[in-house]
Amino acid sequence: MTEHNSAVGWAVPEPGIMLVTLQRPPANALGPVIIEGVEAALAEADRRGDIKIVVIASDLPGVFAAGADIKHMSNIDAASFTAYGDGLRATLDRLTGTDYITVAAIEGLALGGGLELAIACHLRVAGRDAKLGLPEVKLGLIPGAGGTQRLPRLVGRGRALDIMLTARQVPADEAHVMGLVDRLVEPGTAVEEALTLARGLCGMSQPALKAIVRTVDASFDTAIDEGFRYEIEQEQELFEHGEAQEGLSAFLGKRAPEFA
Repeated sequence: MTEHNSAVGWAVPEPGIMLVTLQRPPANALGPVIIEGVEAALAEADRRGDIKIVVIASDLPGVFAAGADIKHMSNIDAASFTAYGDGLRATLDRLTGTDYITVAAIEGLALGGGLELAIACHLRVAGRDAKLGLPEVKLGLIPGAGGTQRLPRLVGRGRALDIMLTARQVPADEAHVMGLVDRLVEPGTAVEEALTLARGLCGMSQPALKAIVRTVDASFDTAIDEGFRYEIEQEQELFEHGEAQEGLSAFLGKRAPEFA
């Protein structure tokens, strides 16, 4: 495991997959040191050029990440609060907008900024004993790192309001039913299952995976007719310049495709 600092480490357990591990006791509060560490891990993934899937996990028992750094926020002025929020949002936006697929492996608590980190990833794998929530209203704040925007897109307006207004912790099985969690697994196996998922995704056409994410994301921001047009453009691009020809040839030849 390579460490950027004491709060974040990363490793490449197999070709194409980077495992980024949060390791800041007692609860992986998302202070500047974690933000900097995650940024460094993503920069390393970019530098390598061969990373296809990034898995975000925790090295602490019972917690993925329990929120923003409240101690840090309580000791800074308005300008520093703005800078802190901008830094956190930029990192989470990078997870959402990156060229590789990002997967959160959730064990235990994913609360506040920790859940915002998880929902910034493209997919979420959670142990059955995980609990997820956005309790910022208890602090007189709102989820300010994308939570008010990303959560309704995952679970709908009513469920998102219920989670945020009540500040409750959602059990993993309920989170799975509502679409907040994509895969529900046995406690203690989230990282293993996320790596298995990553392994499968590595074998897919990467241009096609990226086009799927772009096209699905566009559906939330465009009228349906415009979305259809964008879908057609992406499909045509894959046919002409992506890996569709290899995929079609492999299907007809009854062999596994050899994607880059």
